Amino acid sequence: MRVPAATPAVPGLLAISDLHVAYPENREIAESIRPASAEDWLLLAGDVGEFLADIEWVLRTLSGRFGTVVWAPGNHELWSHRRDPSPLRGEERYQHLVGVCRDLGISTPEDPFPVWDGPAGPVTVAPLFVLYDYTFRPPGAATKDEALAQAYAAGVVCTDELFLHPDPYPSREEWCSARIGITERRLAERNGSHPTVLVNHFPLVREPTRVLRYPEFAQWCGTERTSDWHLRFDATAVVYGHLHIPRTTWYDGVRFEEVSLGYPREWKVWQQRRQLVPGTLRQILPAPAMPG
Repeated sequence: MRVPAATPAVPGLLAISDLHVAYPENREIAESIRPASAEDWLLLAGDVGEFLADIEWVLRTLSGRFGTVVWAPGNHELWSHRRDPSPLRGEERYQHLVGVCRDLGISTPEDPFPVWDGPAGPVTVAPLFVLYDYTFRPPGAATKDEALAQAYAAGVVCTDELFLHPDPYPSREEWCSARIGITERRLAERNGSHPTVLVNHFPLVREPTRVLRYPEFAQWCGTERTSDWHLRFDATAVVYGHLHIPRTTWYDGVRFEEVSLGYPREWKVWQQRRQLVPGTLRQILPAPAMPG
């Protein structure tokens, strides 16, 4: 009896973020990630780890499995943690990680944007490195100082205030401003005949932060200056993480995908509530069918 050959999987543009592999359970999940097709692309939207050795392990492991890997940094990759042997800080640390990615054949925000020619293509995939500038302020805060004061009073302060150094920039918001300028120029110079998939660790619009349990945390989640990028740069989808609230939302008719795994205490809740399998990759293209 002849066994029919299995139908090859359709290549997909897949995404995940916030692997945080310092947690043993998360490292095990990261190690288990596999493509369904040898031509699958993987979008890594930041926060794969905090220590250079962990970050490099994730990048090396996954780049050896997927046809193409695209990386956008999160805030945790940029931390200068007191337990990390590396002395690198700020821009120097970021550029070191770019070099690691290039050695592995991974696309970064500093490289020519790759074009997805698979199903639903061609689409320009644009990994972005845009930080935050404290403009996602909580109600009643008119300035950064007022927003920070509220956060400290509430006991809701991002660890970036300790570990994310902006060197050589005098502040994180000035580093953010510089990155916005660089990124806008690169997006404007892309091949405008293709729509885009924008990949950034932080949400490009403020709306996803409205559901945060602690609104004071939103100030570390993005910048108002990117609020129209999904329209200006013809996005068919926007991929982000950081919030640890995996979901699909739509703004101005554009699909936004929050693709984070998150910390074990978080993904175990999603696993119970939504019956989500931890580490399941989100399909970005071809666009999944929406529930009727």
